[in-house]
Amino acid sequence: MRIALRIALAASAALLTLGVAQAQEKTLRIGTEGAYPPFNNLTADGQLVGFDIDIAKALCDQMKVKCTFVAQDWDGIIPALQAGKFDAIVASMSITPERKEKVDFTNKYYNTPSALAVPKDSTLKGVTKADLAGKTIGVATTTTHFNYASKTYTDSTIKGYPSSPEEQADLANGRLDAIEDDIVVLQQWLDSPDGACCKILGQPSPQPVDIFGPGAGIAVRKGETDLVNKFNAAIDAIRANGKYKEINDKYFKFDVFGAES
Repeated sequence: MRIALRIALAASAALLTLGVAQAQEKTLRIGTEGAYPPFNNLTADGQLVGFDIDIAKALCDQMKVKCTFVAQDWDGIIPALQAGKFDAIVASMSITPERKEKVDFTNKYYNTPSALAVPKDSTLKGVTKADLAGKTIGVATTTTHFNYASKTYTDSTIKGYPSSPEEQADLANGRLDAIEDDIVVLQQWLDSPDGACCKILGQPSPQPVDIFGPGAGIAVRKGETDLVNKFNAAIDAIRANGKYKEINDKYFKFDVFGAES
């Protein structure tokens, strides 16, 4: 009788241990674009790298879950989340009212301004509507930059692109007068051989919150409040324990988080 009881207890303990291990090994699938360096980029050997990727890994470590990554074209990234292709988007997605109708967001994990770049020999003097009247501006579609350009530069031609590298190539090849994007993305490109053609023209001012939002957040499916709360707690934790600064300093010479909200 005692032997049978011991076997039963041992079996129960084994099942409990297995259950705990499975809980600890929960996998969180992270969707990202892979075409927005230095935030996220797909290398020639198929590896996803960048600030977004390192932050996502740090957050998963903080939450004690395993992370896997899924590369997804930007235009379809929210539909793919909604369809269950992954569990969260960590892809420099600005928190905007329009997107909040489709997904739930965490608090921001960084916030950087928009800017315009032009060829080095450009005669443009500023970034106002009047300055850019009659010019062609390249912008990645379904982004806050595209929304701002379309609303602001109504006397210009706004040409949409699937992602930043395509607009950069057309500016370098003389097909555009200017491009608008995140200033960090532009500066990284300008510091590379491919971007030696061009320069920062300036930053639009003011940068309206109703278009650009409070910063980039992590998107999850509607109603997944528990996951939002876990991400928010993890963001606060890596900001407090120095991990965020470690990742920040790997990519930037300033605090990309921006002003405390």
